[in-house]
Amino acid sequence: MAAADIGPEAIARWALDYLGRYASSAENLRRVLTRRTRRHAPAAAARAAVLIEAIVVRYRESGLLDDAAYAAARVTSLRRRGDSLKAIRARLAAKGVPAAVAAEALAGIGEGAPDPDVSAACAFARRRRLGPYRRAAADRQRELAAFARAGFSRRIAEAVLGCGDTEAVERLARDGLG
Repeated sequence: MAAADIGPEAIARWALDYLGRYASSAENLRRVLTRRTRRHAPAAAARAAVLIEAIVVRYRESGLLDDAAYAAARVTSLRRRGDSLKAIRARLAAKGVPAAVAAEALAGIGEGAPDPDVSAACAFARRRRLGPYRRAAADRQRELAAFARAGFSRRIAEAVLGCGDTEAVERLARDGLG
C-alpha cells in the first residue's frame, strides 16, 4: 500500500476490522493502527497519526470504544480464569486502560466473595492442576513459584496447596481464609 493510499477510509476499515475481531481499549486501538500504518507506509506515519486520533475520538463518541466496558469485561474474564488482582491490573495497564478506569472495574470484584484473590487462586489451582488437583506427586516449591509468578501471595498459595481435596479448595474459595 502506498503512502497516498492511507487515508481516513483505510484507517477506518482497519479499525473496524480489528474491532470486529477483538475487544479493545482506545489506547490499544491507537497502538494497533499506528503499528499497521508504520508497517504499510512509514513515510505517512506522521500524517496518519492525526487520522488515527480522529477515528479513535469518533469511535469513543459513538460508543464503539468504551474503556470502562472493556475493562469490566476483561476483569470478569480474567477473574474467571484465576488471575490475581495484581495480574489483572498489569494486563489492563498493558492494554492502555487508564488507572482510574481499571480501579473502577476492579472495585466490583469483591462482591460475592470474601477475598477475591483467594477464589482466584483456587481457580488458578484448578486450571493449572496444582495442589489437590494434581495427578501425581509434585514439587511444592515449584507450585509455590507458579502461584508467585501469577501474582498471589505466599499465604494464599500455601492455603490453597494445604487443602486436602478439591472440596476443601472449593470451600476455601467460597469462605475465604477467615
